[in-house]
Amino acid sequence: MPETQNRPLLTPAFLRQLEQLQLVARRVLKGQQHGERRSRARGHSVEFADFRNYSVGDDFRYLDWNLYARLEKLFLKLYEEEQELRATLFLDASESMGFGNPVKLDAARRIAAALGYIALANFDAVGCVAMGTPDEAASDADGSAPSVTSGAVLRPIRSRKMSHRLFDFLMNIHPAGGAELNAGLRKHALSVQRGGVAMVFSDLLEPAGFENGLTALQSRGCDLCVFHILSPEERSPDFSGDFRLVDSETGAAEEVSFPRVRRTVYEKSVASWCASIRSFCRKRGILYLPVGSETPFEDVVLKTLRKTGALK
Repeated sequence: MPETQNRPLLTPAFLRQLEQLQLVARRVLKGQQHGERRSRARGHSVEFADFRNYSVGDDFRYLDWNLYARLEKLFLKLYEEEQELRATLFLDASESMGFGNPVKLDAARRIAAALGYIALANFDAVGCVAMGTPDEAASDADGSAPSVTSGAVLRPIRSRKMSHRLFDFLMNIHPAGGAELNAGLRKHALSVQRGGVAMVFSDLLEPAGFENGLTALQSRGCDLCVFHILSPEERSPDFSGDFRLVDSETGAAEEVSFPRVRRTVYEKSVASWCASIRSFCRKRGILYLPVGSETPFEDVVLKTLRKTGALK
């Protein structure tokens, strides 16, 4: 049984720390619902933002007549619009995420829980998707939390009082089957009504790739962050010899000889693979964060994410 099942995802003391933070959307928000977050989009709320020159067709109600009396030029008053940020957490719930010491999925759900709580504490909307082969299991409308497997969806919730629903959903995710990241991310991209923050938690061990899925989310105006989670054994194996490796997702088996002298070659291959993913993300303005499953999740949230500017 994963350790997450034996103790709370987040301690009360850590939750209090999270309440001082806020998610930062790097793209201009274009939400339709008003919330507690100031957008760089210009609206007509009570917070003054700036002036701009009057253009034919502008609303006369927002002209600054005092400025006109002094300068004899027409200027329009602009205001900051408060909008709701929507954060969607995509967790890879494939069988490979159940591997590692510590288990990769445990690291993923704790980081996701922390980020989701930050959003809820700021009155943002938070949804969650267990990525993988579709399954009928899903969170109930009344907030109960049945067993969650690949394909389950937690519809957007709001307010800190609803955080228990997110935590229950995350704690009940059980890895099974394959990830199908491209298909899953494209499917959910179609349901995005407006831009927001999309966070993907995965080991990215997907033969079909993940690039098209991320591109689909970006095309819908999402601000993307990818948490690439690998275990210590995957980055630097401490074993050697002859093995019969079985793919936990497909069942395919292969005989492998892994002498100790090949460890350096393997580690270089993993580093090169991660570098190619980083390059892909950098070119597209996606925040890429490699995370070891053994890294304290508190450090990822309070140090790494704040350093990148994803949190403030």
